[in-house]
Amino acid sequence: MSTATLTQDQVSDQSHTVTAPAKAWRPRANPWAIALTVTLATFMEVLDTSIANVALPHIAGGLGASQDEATWVLTSYLVANAVILPASSYLTTFIGRKKFYMICVVLFGISSMLCGLAPSLPLLIFFRVLQGAGGGGLAPSEQAILADTFTPAQRGQAMALYGLAVVTAPAIGPTLGGWITDNYDWRWIFFINIPVAILSLFLTARLVEDPPWIEKEVAIAKKRGLNLDYFGFALLGIGFGSLEFVLDKGQEDDWFGSHIITFFIIACAIALITLIIWELRQVRVGHRPILNLTLFKRKTFAISFLFMFVLGFALYGTTVLIPQFVQLLLGYTAELAGFAMSPGGLMTMLMMPIVGFLIGKVDVRYLMGFGFFIVGIALLVMHTLNLQVSYGYVAMLRVFQASGLAFLFVPINTISYTGVPRTQNNDVSGLTNLARNIGGSCGTAFVATELARRTQAHMSNMTRNLTPSDPAFQQSIHSFSQVFVTHGLVPNITSGGFMAQAYIYNQMFRQAQMLSYLDIIAMLSIGCFLMLPFVAFIGKIKKPSGDAPVH
Repeated sequence: MSTATLTQDQVSDQSHTVTAPAKAWRPRANPWAIALTVTLATFMEVLDTSIANVALPHIAGGLGASQDEATWVLTSYLVANAVILPASSYLTTFIGRKKFYMICVVLFGISSMLCGLAPSLPLLIFFRVLQGAGGGGLAPSEQAILADTFTPAQRGQAMALYGLAVVTAPAIGPTLGGWITDNYDWRWIFFINIPVAILSLFLTARLVEDPPWIEKEVAIAKKRGLNLDYFGFALLGIGFGSLEFVLDKGQEDDWFGSHIITFFIIACAIALITLIIWELRQVRVGHRPILNLTLFKRKTFAISFLFMFVLGFALYGTTVLIPQFVQLLLGYTAELAGFAMSPGGLMTMLMMPIVGFLIGKVDVRYLMGFGFFIVGIALLVMHTLNLQVSYGYVAMLRVFQASGLAFLFVPINTISYTGVPRTQNNDVSGLTNLARNIGGSCGTAFVATELARRTQAHMSNMTRNLTPSDPAFQQSIHSFSQVFVTHGLVPNITSGGFMAQAYIYNQMFRQAQMLSYLDIIAMLSIGCFLMLPFVAFIGKIKKPSGDAPVH
């Protein structure tokens, strides 16, 4: 039941064998060609976390299912993704990172094709589980490949390319999904992954290679034989799978008001606590842990993990918040809402290379502090939104926010590897991607929950004085009734009174929703500003230079 054990001699042998080549090893292919290759599939995988959102009504109608049943298409993918993300580093121990990455690409491509061909909703959900499992290993593998392919001095620029895929894809997903669904068929949102997967697989086979320390680790694992930590995997699956299910379905099922949600919350807590105890025990007895929790002993990594969680929270939270606001309250179509988000994606594409260049020139603490400050200020400015706001103003606010996000993603990913041996790069990438994934899920759940609760609270406050004995309320009903009768919308004053009450209620509900959006924006802004003191806790990081790896 335990993972493969490293004896003291093997650890010693590995450290002596790895350190020397780790300083000199460079891939045979051009590093930027490798970076573009691994970014292809990762972009499509992250895109798939949001591209299906706008197609759910079409999927439900095409497969004869309800809207609630169709949401499992999203949930199943996120659950499988959350389970594989933290385990990706552990799995590369047995088969190598390149082979693991290629297996993930193959599984992602085949399952995408099967999703497009699915004749029923249960089969589509099953294929989405496979797709999520295949896609879950792509982002952390790419990040680890980039960390090993580029020197520490170039790592910031490489992470900028990775950031383009991870930050831009969720923003354009709804727009692309809406356009494909409106002009073609919902099945094509899955079919477009197939050529990208084939191209990525071909280029990966030609360009990507495992560094010596990965090959050494695989060779040791082969000598010992495949000895998976089944108990750890079970805890991992139950813990993060339950967490993702709760975050995705919690608001829909009224959280603790639902026995199912309560059960999964308890299961999640027990599994994750047991997993932490089990993994720490694995380290003490010399076994290879699925989650390398010893990384959290490093202050810089622990803070970068927190920053990545908050970044995912704010990024995905606002990515859900803004389209909902413009569609529900301003009457935008899904495609137009996506276009309102697109300028932010363009700003991110513009800023990422600049930030990647600045990594080697400016103290990363200043960059992260500036990033959190800009995002916080952008959210404060976003607090000026109202029901008469223009399309250009919404797009400008997203551009302002996106300019700050670029100053966060690249530095956070870069400093997370500081002081970590290159042999643990896979562990770092797995945990940082887990932080972003769970942060995004928490941000999405937070927006959905607070939107419903704050709207109810504002409605309660607004309707407090709207009673039959209130003269102002009665005067408003009378005035609207006369207008409706004058324009021929109703036959008499009595019918006009009912329509007037419905009209007033609708306007109040819109105002209550508007206030709830502003409340959420204010809370997100406060969360970003609270991160500023943590930047000071990070010690001065020596600027990387030359070929020497960071240890």
